[in-house]
Amino acid sequence: MKQKRLVIAIDGYSSCGKSTMAKALAKELNYTFIDSGAMYRGVALFALENGMILNGNPDKESIIDSLDEITLTFETIEGKQHLMLNSRDVENEIRTPAVAEVVSEIASISEVRQKLVREQRKMGDLGGIVMDGRDIGSVVFPNADLKFFVTAKPEIRAQRRFLELENKGIQTNLKEVLHNLETRDRLDSSRSDSPLIRTKDAILIDTSFLTPHQQLNKVLEFVHQNATIDN
Repeated sequence: MKQKRLVIAIDGYSSCGKSTMAKALAKELNYTFIDSGAMYRGVALFALENGMILNGNPDKESIIDSLDEITLTFETIEGKQHLMLNSRDVENEIRTPAVAEVVSEIASISEVRQKLVREQRKMGDLGGIVMDGRDIGSVVFPNADLKFFVTAKPEIRAQRRFLELENKGIQTNLKEVLHNLETRDRLDSSRSDSPLIRTKDAILIDTSFLTPHQQLNKVLEFVHQNATIDN
């Protein structure tokens, strides 16, 4: 009898460690990891590069009209998953503060969400995936086999993000990073289309004082309760 390959949804705030958790979990289970947030960052980068951000505000009509010109895929490069925007590796470009500043507003555009949700659902058709984001358990896969909601204290999240940017050589400061996270939290949680919420069936994971290894072990406990793992 073929063992069930789960669809696992991981939602939560920025810089809570959910992507690190999702990647590690997918590797442990031999599942496919899909970073849905990277896809929204890809659209944001396209808008920035094509003059669709005016005085810090997205030109929604231009972005909507250009959606058919945007192709987003993932490729594994040197053992890591990279986002490809129209066949170009943009994994580093989408992690910059400039993209972070506009991605939540880009993600609030209903037509953008509709396009990316369709793509994400196709990726999960066969199961055996771990997808992280902000509306995976609520919108993309409301019937996911297992849902997690990840959170952490804002000051800890800001410190993690600051160190991540510093290690990449990106100049910023802790106050600016915290402000950006708080702004994104507000926009993500209050948008009218697919806001960031914890669904009733999502398991809460607070990573404030957990190492990545402890986080993985915690979610694995729940995975083992839900299915026999297909290796």
